Amino acid sequence: MTTGRGGGPLPGTWNRIEVSGGQRCRQLVFAPPVGARSWNVHLREGAGANARFALLFRDFLRADEGARRAWGAFKQRLALSVPDLADYGQIKAPATEVLMAAAERWAAATGRRGPAAA
Repeated sequence: MTTGRGGGPLPGTWNRIEVSGGQRCRQLVFAPPVGARSWNVHLREGAGANARFALLFRDFLRADEGARRAWGAFKQRLALSVPDLADYGQIKAPATEVLMAAAERWAAATGRRGPAAA
């Protein structure tokens, strides 16, 4: 996937605000220049609902090997079939909601606590 840019913050308003837990939260997403090794970095405010989302997402995938393997396989198939970054994100969003529902159940069952939402 490419951003169509020389690296740095991705364009568009979606890259400034994301909705997490029904709350509008600030964010920035940075991506590599075209042709560089694939990566992206998401910056979020520490007390925002989207920071809790990101940390819970990470912790759940670290703790659940089956979910981690399934998520990785899904993203690999999606990346191969949908090269446009905007389309990729739109298609991935509903699957992310399903994964996060499982992560919330895991957090409740294990007593996992994360940063409080603002």
